[in-house]
Amino acid sequence: MGNQYLIRFPSPIGRIELLADESALTSLAIERDGALPHDGVPERPSPLLEEARAQLDEYFLGRRAVFDLPVRLSGTPFQRAVWTELQRLERGEAITYGALASAVGRPGSARAIGGAVGANPLPLIIGCHRVLGSDGRVTGYSGGQGVPTKLWLLAHEEIGFAA
Repeated sequence: MGNQYLIRFPSPIGRIELLADESALTSLAIERDGALPHDGVPERPSPLLEEARAQLDEYFLGRRAVFDLPVRLSGTPFQRAVWTELQRLERGEAITYGALASAVGRPGSARAIGGAVGANPLPLIIGCHRVLGSDGRVTGYSGGQGVPTKLWLLAHEEIGFAA
């Protein structure tokens, strides 16, 4: 893993795996079907990862609304624009795929927005669970156990959605 650091820890939505380089978080994965992407790799903690764990623990306890962590996002310019817009949302706020498309200057591209949202390398830190369908419905989630994980996160943040 070179200069990568790695920790895993339990959470209310399953185990979480965090990766970082020397100066920023690079990846967050939520356990799916009992597995994480790097389960076979030994942990390699760092002060940044320990701080990220502490902030995520505070989030799950309802004591943190905003994460204050350096992130390094690898993706296309379009994906990075979507992720930057998602970072503007605060705990308890939601946005539709269509509104997100308009916010990044690509109205009518809700399907492409969905792809960028699903490729978010740092779910929770960058709140992709806060994106809803145009009618306010939960349309999907790529983290953890999928829609049940998203429903838990929406309820945790008291974000209303259409059934």
